[in-house]
Amino acid sequence: MFCDSVDGANASAICFTMIEMAKAYDLNVYKYLNFLLEKRPNARTAQKKLEKLAPWNEEVQKMFARKMK
Repeated sequence: MFCDSVDGANASAICFTMIEMAKAYDLNVYKYLNFLLEKRPNARTAQKKLEKLAPWNEEVQKMFARKMK
């Protein structure tokens, strides 16, 4: 939206996607994003490890489910 470069636009799209996916799975967005930043997956992260960080993972949902609706 307000990006000055293609890389900036891509980074923004990734951030917005992570936020919207957390919302779609009714997770506490702040806590979930902190969790992701602590784990810091990269291009070499194995698929199995990435699956454990996904918002649809049952363990992630238990850890970061919003308490109040």
